[in-house]
Amino acid sequence: MRKSILLLALFTLPLAGCMQDPASRGLAGAATGALVADATGGSAINGAVIGGLAGVATCGVNLGLPPCYNQ
Repeated sequence: MRKSILLLALFTLPLAGCMQDPASRGLAGAATGALVADATGGSAINGAVIGGLAGVATCGVNLGLPPCYNQ
């Protein structure tokens, strides 16, 4: 569990500065979803799919993140 939390931080924090388009938010969501699912005993693939979709869907929602720009 402790190793998974460390991996979550290592993989998601570098993506935090470049989440201004749907693709990078989807990638960050997929990485986070896979790590969280793996840490909680779920399927990493299902977690990646759900996290990726959630990341892309947040482009229109004001969560304190930079706004999305379609390229």
